[in-house]
Amino acid sequence: MEILNIEGAEDTPKIILDKSNGIFEISGRSLPEDCAEFYKPVLEWIKQYAKSPNASTDFIFNLEYFNTASSKLILDILTALDEVAGATIHWHYQEDDEDMMEAGEEYRDLIEVPFELKSY
Repeated sequence: MEILNIEGAEDTPKIILDKSNGIFEISGRSLPEDCAEFYKPVLEWIKQYAKSPNASTDFIFNLEYFNTASSKLILDILTALDEVAGATIHWHYQEDDEDMMEAGEEYRDLIEVPFELKSY
């Protein structure tokens, strides 16, 4: 499978989806102009990956901030990960960032994938 590597910018997160090296991470800030268009390749990649996933998939979210439009697409990604056997979500947030912690808790309650919250 091709590696999906999107460099982060001021308004978009860094995204690395690399099956062969077992790296699955979205990090930074998510405020893209067109969220659906920005996250479309991510959702397509996960859909393809779900057909033949690694034995385990540790998918890391390490977001500093995301806007309302991004929150819907993040949920779409989490829902897509429901189809990936052996997936675990790791939601990282800064220790003093209650909003990001609560967002993780809300997402955890909406999906079936094992979900770990971790502060740093």
